[in-house]
This record gives sequence, structure tokens and C-alpha cells, in this order.
Amino acid sequence: PGELIEPELSAKLNNQLQEYIISQNRLSIPALFIGEAYNGIDAHGSTKFGRPMAQAASFNTDLVHQIWDIVGQEARSRGFNMCHSPEADLARDPRFGRMSETFGEDTYLTTEMVVSAVTGVQGDYTGLKKTHIGAVTKHFAGYAQILGGKNFAAIEISPRTLADEILPPFQAAVQRAKTLGIMASHGDLNGIASHANPALLTDILRTQWGFTGYTVSDANDIARLNFFMHVAETPEDAARMALEAGMDVDLYSDVAYALLPEMVKTNPELIKNINMAAARVLRTKFTLGLFDSPFTEIKNANRTDKALALAKNGDLESIILLKNLKTTEGQLLPLNKTDITYKKIALLGPVLSEGAKADFEKVAGNGYQFVEEKGYELTDGNKAIPKLNPDTEEGMQRMLKKAAESDLCILFLGGDEFEAKEGFFANAYGDRLSIDPINRQDELLTKIKALNKPVIVVLKHRRTLSINEISNSADAILDCWDMSEFGNESVAKIIFGMANPSGKSPVTIPRSIGQLPFHYSQKEINYKKGYLFTENGPLYPFGFGLSYTNFEYSDIKLSQNSLTDRGSITVSVNVKNTGKYDGKEVVQMYLKDIIGSVTRPNKELKGFQKVFIKAGESKNITFTISPAMLEFTTIRMKKELEAGDYEVMLGTSSETGLKANFKLILPKK
Repeated sequence: PGELIEPELSAKLNNQLQEYIISQNRLSIPALFIGEAYNGIDAHGSTKFGRPMAQAASFNTDLVHQIWDIVGQEARSRGFNMCHSPEADLARDPRFGRMSETFGEDTYLTTEMVVSAVTGVQGDYTGLKKTHIGAVTKHFAGYAQILGGKNFAAIEISPRTLADEILPPFQAAVQRAKTLGIMASHGDLNGIASHANPALLTDILRTQWGFTGYTVSDANDIARLNFFMHVAETPEDAARMALEAGMDVDLYSDVAYALLPEMVKTNPELIKNINMAAARVLRTKFTLGLFDSPFTEIKNANRTDKALALAKNGDLESIILLKNLKTTEGQLLPLNKTDITYKKIALLGPVLSEGAKADFEKVAGNGYQFVEEKGYELTDGNKAIPKLNPDTEEGMQRMLKKAAESDLCILFLGGDEFEAKEGFFANAYGDRLSIDPINRQDELLTKIKALNKPVIVVLKHRRTLSINEISNSADAILDCWDMSEFGNESVAKIIFGMANPSGKSPVTIPRSIGQLPFHYSQKEINYKKGYLFTENGPLYPFGFGLSYTNFEYSDIKLSQNSLTDRGSITVSVNVKNTGKYDGKEVVQMYLKDIIGSVTRPNKELKGFQKVFIKAGESKNITFTISPAMLEFTTIRMKKELEAGDYEVMLGTSSETGLKANFKLILPKK
């Protein structure tokens, strides 16, 4: 409660509501007040940070932890106790409208980001009593792998892929980050509805992983076991199946757990399951200190300077430089604030947001003149089933006129909040068949380029787009995903060299949706063949991102050439900043199993470090390879080690790096 009002008033009203709830129930049990956290806590007056996908692009776990620490504090100060975030799903199909809510396509990157988010929002667990809130990690499990990229569709995942790729972020949320809650997936999993899946909710989650928190349904999903999934004959059967499977809390429904009081009269055995579910929720409330201190301290709810600075820094570290035209002077970006080549700059495009001109003027200073023209909206703004805006021609002409009168164009392209969103159950779509930029955006770029003006494209979007025309025609590309409330200012700072871009792509950027699956870590045999009549391979690989400077890798070394099941190997590489700008580089470590008992991934990210290197400076970057990094589900369907040859690559992306080989030696059985 209180999402639509100021934080201080929210805290006061939530205190009043809590007081009423405590006074009106027999045992004086306090309630849990819960929100969502996609751009920070989703509530009026709270700091808006970049979305999780943008945060993942920073490849900076400390920064992400700090951001979620602020999210937890701001949520608690307004009277919240929990949030239904973060998502531990892997986003590998950009047709899916909720892609930006995740931390990307990769198991390791997502795992590390989820741990940072959960520990941050929970105040490293010690803050739960007073200052922070509990996390509900979701959607358990495999939700983003829906067939066709369509919300509520079936989910088919092999047991090996589930164990090795899908479950590890959730396991880390439970065992490393101590998440207080787990939300089940909307979907089924290989035919078994997730909300009635004891193998997931009890065997794996509680017996194997030791989870002691509570599970919660996604909206109405227990009732949907009956009227949508059709795996329960009656609403009562749906409630019983979910309860017995290990589902503790029913979210929203009037025809699921609301039926339990009558059901126990004829089936008293359910009391045992009800008691367990209630105990888990009560334990959470004790953990949050609600029995000792159920009310929120009312205090000045002004956002802190630290929160605002983190939002800005989060943007600066997550913006990805995909392209930067080489010029006779060096490169197009950054633009010089004193030696001005392009005095009049046009800010154009259908995703240009309000306030951009003022932000650019503030950053660039008096030497530049800015004009702006949004042109047209991409969609009609319908929150349920949006349609493309048909009225584009006049806006197109206005943009072309401004472009013709300017020396350089900064073109804001991508997608609005309506073309990539959650497709709610009733009468709403959020997923797409194509991932090409919508509504004449490629045409707009082509026409502006025909004016022979330099064009910088700023991509703002919530799903991966196939940006072939943009990649071909733009002189520079900044991939920004969905940034904080200070996004325009951050883009301006990057363009005018007040910050050096250091983001790396948390997803593979394909040429076409027809390349699906295109995540970099798919099986090596998938790369044997390409497609006719097209250039094969990704447009930009996972982990890719340029800088205004250049980083040169050399001299990869292993501490030894073999590894045992009880040992470790260190691998190091020299990274030199050979350019004229100081910068940050994300050094990435990938491992590859050369021969396995089953077909293996092409490579897998197993480590990364974001390091600051001054111009002309070299740093030696070291990683430790442990046996746990080499475990996988073998032909025996057990997660274990296999002796043999392995390859390590240290590099600047999933495609570019230096390689070395080592052996894993195991004792003979």
C-alpha cells in the first residue's frame, strides 16, 4: 500500500493500516506490506534506478549491491516490508516482453547480480529488523523460457539444462544471499504446473537447498491450476494441490486458499500443511522484527544525495558503446567541449524524453546550440494491447527539417514502455513476433543519413532489438537499455567525454530473431551450420562493449597446467590501456570443456573483474579456477567433475580473448 503517494505519507498510512490489522485479529499478528522493484522500489517519490538489465550491463556487482541497498532502505522508510524482486530468470528470447526485468542471458552473470541484489535489499540480512526489506526472488523456475516468447505459454527445459543453467541463480539466492521469499513461475515445467510441483517447491527448494523462507504464488496462479492450467478438477483441488506441493501464500485469489477454512472441515489432514505454511510466514515476520516493532519510524523522506549519485553512476557504468566511427582526428566520440566541430546539434527521435535538451545544455555548456524534435510517438500508449501510431509523416518531416539545419544529429531510437511489457493474463499483450525496431525508425535513420550529417544513435529499449540498419548507418551507437531518472544527463556526459563508457552487453545481440537460440553459451555443435543468404553470427556478442580508449591483452599465464579435485589454478593476463583516456575494462573469464560425456557449451562465463586503468598503465589481472567451476550434469545425470582437457579464455568479450589449456586430473576409482 502507498505506492501512489509520497514516502512520508505512505509510512503514516501504512502505520495506521498496520495498527488496525493488529487490533482486529485474534493473535495481534502484523501484516506484511509488499511492493515491486524494477526501477528501484516502484512507488512515487522513490529513486528511479536503471532496470536490472541495465544494471547487469555494468558488470559491477558492488555497484548493484549499493543500488539495492538504497532500494531496501527507501522501501522500509515508506512502510514496506518485502518486495517481489529480483528476478533470477534468464532472458534468452527477446520476443518476451519482460526481458528488461532480468539480469540477462547468462547463468553466472545473473547469479552474481541476483546475490548482489538480494543481499543489498536485505541489508546483508542484518538490516532486516529495522532498516531494510526482504526479497522475494522470482520466478521459480524457468519462467523466461516460455515457448514462443509468449507470457503464460508452456515451458520445456531438459533436466540437464534446468540443473546446470536455470536453477543456479535461485540456489545462490537461497544459500548465499538468504532470500526471505521465493515466488513460483506463472508457467508449467515440462508439463507440471509450477504452483503444484512438489519436486520444485519442496524437494529441490527445501530438502536439497535448505530454504526456510516462504513461497508465494504469482497473481492468481493457484486458482489458475483449475480454470487455466486445467490440472485441477475444482478450485478446491487447486488449493489442495498447491498447499501440498509447498506453496505457502496465495496471492490475490478469492477462489483458492480462501476456500481452506471450509475444506479442512472435510479434510482435516490439511491442517498439517496449513500449519507449516503459516509457520514459514510467521518466521519471516519475526525475522523482519515486526512483532517487536511493527510500525515504521516517520522521518524526513527526502531522497539522499547518495541515492541520487548512485542512480547517475549506475547509468554511466551501464551505457554500452557499440560503435564509434574512426575519423581523421581519431574517433567521433567523445565530442570536445572546447574545440567545437559540430556547433548546432539536433536531438531527434520517437524515444526522446522530456527534459533532454535542458540536460544536454547543462552538460555541454555554452559552446553548443541544441534543438529538439521528438517527431511522433511509437505507439498509441494503450496499456493493454497497444497499436502502432499511424500518424508519423508530419513528425518525420519535422525531424528531417531540424536535421538538415544542424551540424550533427543525436537520434533517440529503440522502444517505448508499451512495446515491451508484461502481457497480463486478461486482455493484454506485451510480447512481439519480430524484434526489428518498430514504426519507421530504420527509415528515419536512413533519411537523416542521406543528409550527410554525422549521426549518433542513443538506443533506449526494454528488449533486445535487431539493429542491423542502425549498426550499418549510425556513426556511433550508445546502447542504454532503460536508465534511471537521470538517463539523459548520463548520456550527455558520455557523449561529451565527462565519463568513459564501460558497459558490456549482458545479452547476445542477433541479426534476426530467426537465429534463436543465439545465447553465446549454447552447445558447441549448434555453431556447425549457418543460414543461407545472410551473414552469420551475432551482430554484437555477449560481453561486448567499446571504450574511448583501447585495452591490449597479452601474456596469459597459468600457475600450473593441471588441476585436481582439491586444488585450484590461477590464471593471469596483462591488460594495458594503450589509448589516451583513463578507462574501466571488464576482464572476462570463460571456461570450455573440450571433451565431455555429453555435448557441452561452446564456452561459459565463470568470472569477471571491472578494473580502472589509467592511460598508458598496465595491470596484471588474476582469476582463480576452482573445481566447482567445472562441475556439470554428466551422462549419469549427476552434477560432478569429469577428468580431461579444458580451455580458459581471458578477454574483452565472449568472442575475443587470449586462451590457455589445462587438465583436470581426478583420483582413480
